[in-house]
Amino acid sequence: MESVTDKVREVVDKVKNVTVSEQPQGGKKAKKVKAESSDGPLELNPEPDYIQHRVALFEKLRAEYDAEVAAKPREEITITLPDGKTIVGKSWETSPAEIARGISQSLFQKTVISLVDGQLWDLERPLEGSCKLELLDFNHPEGKKVFWHSSAHVLGEASEKRFGCHLTYGPPTDEGFFYDMALPEGNAVVAGDLKPLETIALKAIKEKQKFERLEVSKENLLEMFKYSKYKRYFIETKIPDGEKTTVYRNGPLIDLCVGPHVPHTGRITSFKVMKNSASYWQNDAKNESLQRIYGISFPDKKQMTEHLHMLEEAAKRDHRKIGKEQELFFFNELSPGSCFFLPHGARIYSVLMEFLREEYWARGYEEVITPNMYNVKLWETSGHWQNYQENMYSFDVEKDKYGLKPMNCPGHCLLFAHRERSYRELPWRVADFGVLHRNEFSGALTGLTRVRRFQQDDSHIFCTNEQVKEEIHGLFDFLKTVYGLLGFSFKLKLSTRPEEKFVGDIETWNKAEAQLQEALEEFTAAGGSQWELNPGDGAFYGPKIDITISDALKREHQCATIQLDFQLPQRFELQYNVGEATKSGETGEETHYKRPVMIHRAIYGSFERFIAILTEHFAGKWPFWLSPRQIMVIPVMVGATDYVLEVQKLFRAKGMHVDVDLSGNTMNKKIRAAQIAQYNYIFVLGAQERDSRSLNMRNRDDPATQQKGEMVPLDEALEKFCKLKSERRLENKL
Repeated sequence: MESVTDKVREVVDKVKNVTVSEQPQGGKKAKKVKAESSDGPLELNPEPDYIQHRVALFEKLRAEYDAEVAAKPREEITITLPDGKTIVGKSWETSPAEIARGISQSLFQKTVISLVDGQLWDLERPLEGSCKLELLDFNHPEGKKVFWHSSAHVLGEASEKRFGCHLTYGPPTDEGFFYDMALPEGNAVVAGDLKPLETIALKAIKEKQKFERLEVSKENLLEMFKYSKYKRYFIETKIPDGEKTTVYRNGPLIDLCVGPHVPHTGRITSFKVMKNSASYWQNDAKNESLQRIYGISFPDKKQMTEHLHMLEEAAKRDHRKIGKEQELFFFNELSPGSCFFLPHGARIYSVLMEFLREEYWARGYEEVITPNMYNVKLWETSGHWQNYQENMYSFDVEKDKYGLKPMNCPGHCLLFAHRERSYRELPWRVADFGVLHRNEFSGALTGLTRVRRFQQDDSHIFCTNEQVKEEIHGLFDFLKTVYGLLGFSFKLKLSTRPEEKFVGDIETWNKAEAQLQEALEEFTAAGGSQWELNPGDGAFYGPKIDITISDALKREHQCATIQLDFQLPQRFELQYNVGEATKSGETGEETHYKRPVMIHRAIYGSFERFIAILTEHFAGKWPFWLSPRQIMVIPVMVGATDYVLEVQKLFRAKGMHVDVDLSGNTMNKKIRAAQIAQYNYIFVLGAQERDSRSLNMRNRDDPATQQKGEMVPLDEALEKFCKLKSERRLENKL
């Protein structure tokens, strides 16, 4: 296992490393450390003074809290399980853990965390009243977050013991967890620290340290964490005077944390420290540099083995690696975050765009071209200048301030508003492949997945309230067509009105949400993807449906989005003529006009990120219709050269990417080079093929054809290849 882990670390560090360590000007850098190994003791001895100071105050306050709980009256409560079964318990005594153990010991061992009346709750924390109880395991999204959050605390404990560092922030992520910290004297973590950290963490896990929750006043928190300017900042800025918040203890570690956590560290059966990098305090490049350590953990060793295998496979599939090998794209420091697509990469880009254009034509979309640069008055009207200015590129032009567009929607509002619109024109489906720019931090730039210059398959649908549901169904069909063609499954999530910050009246929101929900239910009933509710997570301007796709490694990526927008039509005073006079919902007066609903829609998202996902999904083995290298033609002898060039010309005339190898290499070397380059088909042509006007074809994905391929008449083969391309099949088979 160790050899596999070391190999994965090496590959991940070189290929998959997140580039948060890049330091733009203005950031305070950590001291440079040349050594890749870390000598010296495993742990600091003696341990930092702040550890005992924290523990002493915690134990004093915990004793006071335990006395308070002991004095509370015990009352009979009713606990209702998801299946409707009820269990009688006592307040301040009965815990979710006791309920789980009462059902079965295996259920208790499998359960990570509980939900009490919809609120995450520690398993060993006593219930305070009658409630609804749900038990969540690691496979539940919330269970996984809690498990990895608890693992981050174990990593934090190990880091304090090894470095005497000051911890800052240690959250769960989609791929595990990390902890940010400041090391003494600005030192940096090195690769040689990772294994010792893991050893210390595994020791803490073996000790089965309990996670203890305690509410502490602001005054006592400032005393408990007086050694750390980072913790003091959180306490002073996030906790009002006179209020309390929670800390959690496991072993010697005590940290500010809202929790909840697993019952004890022993639940973390498999634990790995994966890599380290630099980061910034509060994610601001103007602040001092911190050290970040990443980890991963699982409740059983089998899952860890599978995860490490997946990482190894992901490293092989990394789009940056394949992009370089296949000469698809590159980046240059003279234009950071802006991709140079080479001819073979541009072929993929163009084919993806061509496919969407065909779908747009069939589905009634109209493509438009809009400016790349606007006066900031546009962004002030849309609200982006007030809320998104730091992510925009702006500059002065003849004493006015202008900005490069980071999105197309405000410009499309100008399109709608430039003349009077009739209800007969709706729905109006507008598509735009315009270039967008967003000012991403240099440390966040990661291959094609995070760039500054990109293009989207951006579209906006202007429609009436009554047309929303039908348009949503049309978009679901669009999703099925695109993702199905590329071999992706997808999930849907409905995000509804935020509790506080939203625009528009609640009645309009409720109606829009009902239309979306009804469309989702009908889609599922007809055999479409399942969907889930995400209450309160809608955009401030309208509810939305988020779509995540699952790739060949079962990793999830959010690409598509469907958003209803009531805000921009109002801000830009968009309206359409309804014909007959109706009463305005805004003023109550008679009018011939109504506001349209605006639907924001993307399926690929950005072309750049989608190409990265596709590259890794296919592992560089592109389906024929999308492949930048479809056919390589190799002559067996010089006498076959004219026939080889004729074949190339015939296939290129049908729009296929065909290359010939007329180099002085041996035939076997030519074939091997074409195989490495992932050509879908290799034609090996000699006198026999020339005289019979046939093709000897080797299929990249069919091992049986690799020695000597199938002989097919030239005309028949050309017809079959045209069909393979036009039908956009995933399978590389005629």
